[in-house]
Amino acid sequence: MRILVVGGGGREHALIWKLAQSPRSEAIYCAPGNAGIASLAECVPIAANDIQALKAFARERKIDLTVVGPEEPLTLGIVDEFEAAGLRIFGPGRDGARMEGSKAFAKDIMQKAGVPTAAFRQFTDYAEARAFVTAASRPLVIKADGLAAGKGVFVCRTAEQALEALERVMAHHEFGEAGARVVIEDCLTGEEASFICLTDGITVMPLPSSQDHKAVFDNDEGPNTGGMGAYSPAPVVTPQLHARVMQTVMQPVVDTLRESGIRFKGILYAGLMIEGGVPSVLEFNVRMGDPETQPILFRLKSDLVDLIEAVIDERLHEVSIDVDPQPAVCVVMAAGGYPGTYEKGLAIEGLDRAAGLAGTMVFHAGTRRQGPAVVTNGGRVLGVTARGTSIAAAIDTAYRAVSSISWPGAHYRSDIGGKALKR
Repeated sequence: MRILVVGGGGREHALIWKLAQSPRSEAIYCAPGNAGIASLAECVPIAANDIQALKAFARERKIDLTVVGPEEPLTLGIVDEFEAAGLRIFGPGRDGARMEGSKAFAKDIMQKAGVPTAAFRQFTDYAEARAFVTAASRPLVIKADGLAAGKGVFVCRTAEQALEALERVMAHHEFGEAGARVVIEDCLTGEEASFICLTDGITVMPLPSSQDHKAVFDNDEGPNTGGMGAYSPAPVVTPQLHARVMQTVMQPVVDTLRESGIRFKGILYAGLMIEGGVPSVLEFNVRMGDPETQPILFRLKSDLVDLIEAVIDERLHEVSIDVDPQPAVCVVMAAGGYPGTYEKGLAIEGLDRAAGLAGTMVFHAGTRRQGPAVVTNGGRVLGVTARGTSIAAAIDTAYRAVSSISWPGAHYRSDIGGKALKR
């Protein structure tokens, strides 16, 4: 089987690492890829959002299966384009991808499905939005409606913070058209968890639970990022909570989408806030999380190709999932200054030393080759991932690997997995 993976981050490196383990995998290509991916797949210089070029490549190379990593090509309709050309591809169509591409659309579906979520209002008029937050006397969350690379969400404790966020999103157009509409929600409290499932539009199959760490600094301080680390499983998702999320969130949403004329096939990912054992949905995504993919796939024992094909062929009920009970932890190493401005092209040292640690895998995100060296090429650079007999052992191994790697200004959180230890 000839497989094309779209994307070039840590999530895609993990996907390719897992897909390459399938005996059905003959050749893997990645567009555009990165320095780490190049050791497992042939990297192709096509941007993840260049749908027509990707389709032409898939036709030319007779690709049997395309797996889409990031959200942007999904919202642009890559699945519809490929399917119309007779190409097999994994992911939701453009309509289903609105669950991530439009927070307002996702909220409407949640309301129809009776899913527990924060009370909200949506605005396209800047003055009306300002008037609403000025009159509010409670913490609010301001969200750009469209895609903003995980950075269009602002948790505002005061009216002044909310007004500043609105100004950035709606007046200064910091996120372009993604901020033409805003969703303003009541602020939920509790502990976050990522609940990621496969679905063929009828059957919903949960992947192992996980928890992301969005803030750039320890103790969840500083601005939000794309994710500074993750671990799996997340102890906050107890067996009782797991069953409740499946019954009150995941299955109702898939059913409601289907009743609305959308057969959603691919990944459905609920970002949860859990308070007192009760889950509420913060948002939905339509692809694997990054960095949650790294520890989840590190634990997955099933053949990923088989699972993906069962989704595409609408027979997910015929397969099962096998997961290693050992926990896994991913620590993201980022460029100094991220998520703000940062320098690229810095040589990374110690990758071989880290890779030599048993039970460890260094997934590349923002990297590229420069002669014989691997250099930084993005904000989040590496996802250092380790497995252990306990969460504490996995954390220890991951940080030992992290300590082996360096470049000028490298930054990482030192508390990834800490919440799991407290439980």
